Amino acid sequence: MKFSPSSLKWLLRTYPPFLFQRIWIKKVEKGFRGIDVKIYKSFLNINSNRTVFGGTIFSALDPLYPILLDQIFQANGLKKTVAWLKSAKIEYKRPGKMNLGFSVRLADTDIKEAFTTVRNCGKVVKTFKTNVYDIEGTLIAVSYNEIYIRDLTFQIPKREVYQPQLENS
Repeated sequence: MKFSPSSLKWLLRTYPPFLFQRIWIKKVEKGFRGIDVKIYKSFLNINSNRTVFGGTIFSALDPLYPILLDQIFQANGLKKTVAWLKSAKIEYKRPGKMNLGFSVRLADTDIKEAFTTVRNCGKVVKTFKTNVYDIEGTLIAVSYNEIYIRDLTFQIPKREVYQPQLENS
């Protein structure tokens, strides 16, 4: 489904897993080139140590790269795609004792490479790195998100099957 940056921002703000975990989309960049996110520390997302639950940080990072790339691809003619987080690794560096934030940015080279790969091969698998900071600028977590996007209309070219020629005896 195709959205405007503003409608995507509001859709994600009201998306229940984000809303109830106090994940706030501050801005969706024009052309879907990036998203700015803030995670508010509250009684809804703290653990027994009174720090932001790691699952909240992970949830905030989970859908963003696939959503952005899917929106860019749709705007460039790939109307039937499936996009999702294939795998992720998150390294928690310090406890999140206060509000957190991060920005997701897509470089033009990454977009072009992913788009070309989908056009030529029908799918792309790509890993993106994101740093999560607290409001004082301390690094809290580093995430590596491996995304998968597939063009559902891509036709795999048929290969000729090798048929050995039998000699007549």
